[in-house]
Amino acid sequence: MKHLNCLIIDDEPIAREGIAEYCNEFSFLNVVALCKNALQANQYLQTYQIDLIFLDINMPILSGIDWLKTLKDSPLIIMTTAYTEYALESFNYDVLDYLVKPISFERFLHTINKVNRYCGNESEKEVLFIKSDKKIKKVRIGDILFIKAMQNYIRIVTVEHTLTAHMSLKLIKDMLPDDFVQTHKSYLVSKYKVDKIVKNKIIIRNFKIPISVRLRKEVLNSF
Repeated sequence: MKHLNCLIIDDEPIAREGIAEYCNEFSFLNVVALCKNALQANQYLQTYQIDLIFLDINMPILSGIDWLKTLKDSPLIIMTTAYTEYALESFNYDVLDYLVKPISFERFLHTINKVNRYCGNESEKEVLFIKSDKKIKKVRIGDILFIKAMQNYIRIVTVEHTLTAHMSLKLIKDMLPDDFVQTHKSYLVSKYKVDKIVKNKIIIRNFKIPISVRLRKEVLNSF
């Protein structure tokens, strides 16, 4: 997998170190430097090939957005801030994502999957990174049969094994292609893994997945 050189720019040491710790969970993310302001980051941009920047907004001397305006052919940008009101303006500069502090690892993982799809080759775009059993695991999207929500967790059932992850059904749905359809408030299924539909059930191998009354028409139309 292609390695990405990263800069983390934030005037708060705890915020810089927290993002760095998250990045260290992924072998393909190489943190080149932790910068306390945008001017310091300029030095690294002139010295290294930087692929990805985690950029705070409210910083002394020069704000993250004002610095972003000065960049030509900027690396991939992910905004990290405690303020939601700058989101719309940030996306005017083609940032990939906008993370609001405090940043949970689950939300960070969603962003890294987005980075993977944006930067990866075709085979890399066909995988997701999931935190399960305190480890980051790579899951091939084509191997997923269905996903079940369980309170604050989801269970991902694949052709070979089952993973449990602390994240919402909505969050993983946003990571998946249109090949997946929601059949029930607690279920997502891969359309290409469905064996048959019987009344209000979808059959995949030996599994029976419910179809809710509210979603039935939408589910049937998707096939």
